[in-house]
Amino acid sequence: MSPLVPLVRYQSALLLRSQRWLAPVLLYAAVLGVGVQAGEPVLGALGYAAAGVLPVAAWLVRICVTQEPEAARGCAAAAAGPARVHLASLLAATGCAAALAAAGTAYVAAVSDPAGADHRAAVPLGPAGAAGLLAAGVCVLTGATVGALCSRPVLHGRGWSFALTAAGALLALVLGPSPARHAVTVLVTGSPTGIVRLPLLPLAAAFALAVVVAAGVCALSSRRR
Repeated sequence: MSPLVPLVRYQSALLLRSQRWLAPVLLYAAVLGVGVQAGEPVLGALGYAAAGVLPVAAWLVRICVTQEPEAARGCAAAAAGPARVHLASLLAATGCAAALAAAGTAYVAAVSDPAGADHRAAVPLGPAGAAGLLAAGVCVLTGATVGALCSRPVLHGRGWSFALTAAGALLALVLGPSPARHAVTVLVTGSPTGIVRLPLLPLAAAFALAVVVAAGVCALSSRRR
């Protein structure tokens, strides 16, 4: 068994017991409740749901990398290495955000109209759901990247960390080069015609960016706690 598996389980258990996950989960539920109405065109609704999970993923990363008491984190770092401990925190947060995104995507697909923006062009629900899941995955990875860059060990001040996380999540949704913006755009622009396109390139870009950032912050955690 990989040494990371028990560490990820440990971090996930800490998150669940702390109930600090409740605020981001309620935020995502509120985003879906306000922005997604039954009978809306499915592609546009899936794009909205995917965008909504990005700040939630960033928030969950901030929670996971700061939830452990210093003494416990020191013991875990001494046993497994600070880089592995930090990576386990990132993976636990990303997994939680991914599960939330999958649940949100399933809900939106269930209540939305499988049709284009004019409610005339039929949209195949299976491919639309797959595109929605991929877009949500892109947003989860992008949000996790933002959270990793705006929390320890890169930033230690809670005020600055929170402000920059919120600003980074917003910029990740609106800036042109952002994989999340491209993934959401793929869904939204397909809604008028009912054409489903899978955001594979944004997914590859988001995954590569997340891997690079995770490697960087985990290496930094070995030098700066």
